[in-house]
Amino acid sequence: MKTSLARQQYLDLYYYMRLNRAVEDTMVKLFRQNKIVGGLYSSLGQEAISVGTAYALEKKDWLAPMIRNIGALLVKGVPPRDVFMQHMAKYDSPTKGKDGTSHFGDLENLHIVSPISMLGDLIPVMTGVAMAGRYLGQKIVAMTWIGDGGSSTGVFHEGLNFAATQRAPFVLILENNLWAYSTPVKRQVPLDNLADRAKAYGISSYTVDGNDVVAVYTTAKEAVDRARAGEGPILIECKSFRRLGHAQHDPAEYVPKEMRKYWEARDPILLYEKFLTGEKLLDAKGKKEIEDKIDALLAKERDFAENSPMPPAEFAEHGVYCTGDDCHKIQPKWVRSKAEVTPPKSSVAPVWTVEGFGEGQGSSGGTAPIHFGDTAPQLADQKEEQAPKAPGKAGGKKPARSVAAAPARKARR
Repeated sequence: MKTSLARQQYLDLYYYMRLNRAVEDTMVKLFRQNKIVGGLYSSLGQEAISVGTAYALEKKDWLAPMIRNIGALLVKGVPPRDVFMQHMAKYDSPTKGKDGTSHFGDLENLHIVSPISMLGDLIPVMTGVAMAGRYLGQKIVAMTWIGDGGSSTGVFHEGLNFAATQRAPFVLILENNLWAYSTPVKRQVPLDNLADRAKAYGISSYTVDGNDVVAVYTTAKEAVDRARAGEGPILIECKSFRRLGHAQHDPAEYVPKEMRKYWEARDPILLYEKFLTGEKLLDAKGKKEIEDKIDALLAKERDFAENSPMPPAEFAEHGVYCTGDDCHKIQPKWVRSKAEVTPPKSSVAPVWTVEGFGEGQGSSGGTAPIHFGDTAPQLADQKEEQAPKAPGKAGGKKPARSVAAAPARKARR
């Protein structure tokens, strides 16, 4: 945590991490009171990842959260009441009570794409968002998250390869929290650093301590700036630990007690408080002010959510299918002239040059250039056609071809 930020930036990171944890603590209470109708997934111990990465984005940028990224939603501007009501399936929730978890977004104002339950599918989706923004001239960056387990899905690799070939302004955050439900990461991937998977697609990657919010933010900010500058997609592996089970129903008894104890001592909020105190950026009075601010906000937001009605039964048929303009009227927002991407300015000559495929292992044991199989015969034919004909023999090329070809046919037999 040596990077120098503005004082308000340091305090913003602290505020959002504390708010992230307080929102989830409130939802645990609501869950135990049977007021939450869906699943509840905790990011306890991982708050620095969601907050630090989302804080690196600009207002115009897009993100798509996963189930443990409530902190990213809060940073982007989602009010806690929306998170509460969404999990309580209330009528005033973003989905009008049609979902009991975090499947909601805001395409018009906050630029949030709704989570997709099929792990990894957000990678090609957000690649498309990034490409669309580039096409429209918006200079945006798109970001999403994936877990260590989700990085083993086929669409993770397909999507990352697609992003790489398109050089999309896209940043992927790989949250390595050591457990894919009950499977330890060492049992699913034979790598020390999951960021190494980026090498297969020729893109840059970082590995960072996911419990150090300043390190997470500064790394993400550098990646976002590079992606925006046209350097293509970037992967960031954030190493952390999932301190609770997969969801509220999972006691996570498969986690060794020693492992849990080690990571509890590395709580990202406690580590950050120690840093802020040591740098004289936070004292007891400032900490109390932030706690009081969060408590007052969440009391108000929780009351609003609990007083929101449940959706009426007759509403069940509404909003199931998008029917056009009466569903939404989101249109592309052009920032540059359309003439730049339409003929004749956009035309590119369909010409390319094949320079070979590099080098490989030759039959003699050394290295040999890799080329198309018909390259050598074509060159031989050209030399024969250019050679002077023998005196008195019309069409001298034919004997030369037959003589040269005979050994090849014999060798094939």
